[in-house]
Amino acid sequence: MSGVERMIATPYGEGRLVTRRSKSPFATLLLSHGAGGGIGAGDLDALARDLPRQGITVVLFEQPWRVAGRKVATAPPTLDDALTAAADFMRVRTPLVVGGRSAGARSAARTAKRLGAQGCLALSFPLHPPGRPEKSRLGELTGAGVPTLVVQGERDMFGRPDEFPAHVDLCVVPGADHSFKVPKRGAVSQDEAHGIVVESTLEWIVREVAGNQ
Repeated sequence: MSGVERMIATPYGEGRLVTRRSKSPFATLLLSHGAGGGIGAGDLDALARDLPRQGITVVLFEQPWRVAGRKVATAPPTLDDALTAAADFMRVRTPLVVGGRSAGARSAARTAKRLGAQGCLALSFPLHPPGRPEKSRLGELTGAGVPTLVVQGERDMFGRPDEFPAHVDLCVVPGADHSFKVPKRGAVSQDEAHGIVVESTLEWIVREVAGNQ
């Protein structure tokens, strides 16, 4: 992942920010990763690569547990506190959208309002643990308090698109799983799947964030 890198202090150790700046930004998108991977995830990489050309600065935040080389994510409150430290460090001058994938999406939804974000991007939101729909996390998503876009794979075992309420702003990636991986002979290619993530995010930020300034 290319971009300007900075190590920042958080209450739980050093985190890492990787910034891909737009020359003329109208919004800034702060993204954190999931519990099973880092900021090199394919969807995060696609957003950081393509959105700056469209006027959106993208900042990827690597949580302290990942920077320290641990394999297991720390408790949700620690993720929120570290994400808050990252947002405070940035001091953006454009409208802020906070988001992430999986556990990072949950953290973004929990913190968006208090961070002063104008929107929340939830990539592969883990609506429930696999096979445990009764353990719903819908309250985190609907409690974000800001316009929220969910981008979800059609085959996501943590929550299929049809499990979300009708009022949720939802984009579906055909054939994709929780990592947005698609079958080799599926309806869309892997590049097309990532393209759907990028284009839906761009259209939503233009409509819901930039359009309301």
